[in-house]
Amino acid sequence: MDSVLDFLLTEPLAATPLDDVAAAWTRHRVAANRFDKPVDVAIAGGFGADRLGFAFLSGYQEALRTLIPDLPADELVALCATEEGGGHPSAIRTTLTEAAGGFRLNGTKTFATLGMMAHRLVVLASVGADESGRNRLRATMVDVREAGVHVTNLPATAFAPEIPHAMVTLTDVAAVVLPGDGYLDYLKPFRTIEDIHVLAAALGWLVRVARAADWPQSVLQRLLTVVAAVRGLDIDAPSSPGVHIALGGAFEYFARLLAELDSLWASVDSVTAQRWERDRPLLAIAGRVRDQRLATAWRSVLPGADQAV
Repeated sequence: MDSVLDFLLTEPLAATPLDDVAAAWTRHRVAANRFDKPVDVAIAGGFGADRLGFAFLSGYQEALRTLIPDLPADELVALCATEEGGGHPSAIRTTLTEAAGGFRLNGTKTFATLGMMAHRLVVLASVGADESGRNRLRATMVDVREAGVHVTNLPATAFAPEIPHAMVTLTDVAAVVLPGDGYLDYLKPFRTIEDIHVLAAALGWLVRVARAADWPQSVLQRLLTVVAAVRGLDIDAPSSPGVHIALGGAFEYFARLLAELDSLWASVDSVTAQRWERDRPLLAIAGRVRDQRLATAWRSVLPGADQAV
């Protein structure tokens, strides 16, 4: 299949329910074998999911593979940045130090998506302050089987409870240091890359819902319009003001479309509809930060001007 758009319209709907993350990941890997681009895999993975939480899983994993292309294709990966003081670069207290024979990590990450399900962790750590006092970060890769890695499951979230989260404690853990700056090359771009891929996966899932419930063709047409817009974003330039502005437009159109679709959910099977009501707050996560990035992008291209509405 050459086109993910044709795939969304013609691929048979998988009837087998997904019982857990492992089952969702197995189905995602089937989609990954059909397409090369991570954003297309996210769309197809979302289409194969039977709930928004598992669509998020597809988007999150493909976002990480866009950020770090050589990640093992068959392993679940988690980004570990958030600490007790939050996810801002200045709040990261986990340390990376060089010792005989390699690099070592020490610290605690308070919220790691996927928790104990992840095989590898991408850990953001501090290597000290620069001349201006700013926290210098590096990104590292850790195998969860390394000595000193301790993962503690957190309570399920109110929405998408199927996706586990955990606290990760690192005590003198051996790590592989990734090239580049931890903030500029990993943490900062990932926020945009994740938004793009999770939106792509959510759209794939909504096309599945629309087809299963026999929603009007006009709805499928509008959903595919947003899919095409998201696929057209310059994912290779996630820090570009133009990408942030276009992504802001995609989210705005998507929000209007969701509001227009509210009346159609009565035609969806009750289990799926109930999960949607429970899980839709997932799509609003990081909305405030996304709005701030959008405002900054507008100011960079129109200095002195307020954010366009």
